[in-house]
Amino acid sequence: MVEQKTPPSPLALTFKAEVKNLSFYYGSNQILKSVSLGVAKKWVTALIGPSGCGKTTLLRCFNRLHDLYPDNRYEGEIWLDSEKHNILSRRVDPIELRMRIGMVFQRPNPFPKSIYENVAYGLRVRGISRRNDVDDKVEFALRNAALWDEVKDRLNQPAYALSGGQQQRLCIARALATDPEMILFDEPTSALDPIATASIEELISQLKDQVTILIVTHSMQQAARISDYTAFMYLGEMVEFDETKKIFTNPAQQQTADYVNGRFG
Repeated sequence: MVEQKTPPSPLALTFKAEVKNLSFYYGSNQILKSVSLGVAKKWVTALIGPSGCGKTTLLRCFNRLHDLYPDNRYEGEIWLDSEKHNILSRRVDPIELRMRIGMVFQRPNPFPKSIYENVAYGLRVRGISRRNDVDDKVEFALRNAALWDEVKDRLNQPAYALSGGQQQRLCIARALATDPEMILFDEPTSALDPIATASIEELISQLKDQVTILIVTHSMQQAARISDYTAFMYLGEMVEFDETKKIFTNPAQQQTADYVNGRFG
């Protein structure tokens, strides 16, 4: 088991990213309503709330995946501590941003390539081509995703030959390969069995020493197990953000208490 650090009070936090008065529209349909949130640097922050409350929409704003579809619109700002511009600005290259803020989706989505080439993909996009450099970074990423020992003798085999849990760890390795500043997880264990789920949760707990993590989960138990901070959303609005322990034992808002105690959602 990973030894857990005690998270500091939100008032003493260093934020890796700050969302400021963010609204988001699918066409004329407003999904997020003036959301503000700080994402703690090198801690795990969970986004919770009932289906349709805007959790995944908010998550995808961080690496501008909404840019891939027409008629979507942002209002407001997201700032990274290393960035001189609001990352929603046109001055920021969304392709490069997605290297810096990786994403792991609900279902494992390996590319139809070998295990090795899945991890090397982002490196090649970044122009890293020297074989020794790619080899080293692929091994480093697979080790950090707790997958190296299981695949080191079959790196040239198709990624689809892996189990579901292994495929999800491969997707995590793919995200880690480009040395991201943040990793976004969108319900990463919802399609996995309990053993694979436990493996991914343990991995997330280890990774927070290296990278900032923001995770969407529908599982209250999972949020309580792996996150240090929790943000509760409802109907596109941010209701409450605090240490996870406080959110689940002594929330400031009655609406939060009703949700975490199963009175709705």
